[in-house]
Amino acid sequence: MNRARREAAVRALLEHSAPRVPPEVYADAVRVGGRMLRRRVLARRLLWLLLLAAAVAFTVWAVDVHPWVEPPSRTTTPLTGW
Repeated sequence: MNRARREAAVRALLEHSAPRVPPEVYADAVRVGGRMLRRRVLARRLLWLLLLAAAVAFTVWAVDVHPWVEPPSRTTTPLTGW
């Protein structure tokens, strides 16, 4: 196809109206779309809850363990009794 034929084909496609959807198909599509939306919202809420639980667990662990403090050295004995 040359360029003129392609342009004519595209113009013909754009000039036609959108295809009509039967009402029963539309109702099914709306019902399925609503279900998908509810599942997506539920999944998003569960992921946020999981993220919040992980943040709380990490905070509790960090407060208990103090990973930012350097552990005491075990190579020398402590100097006592000076």
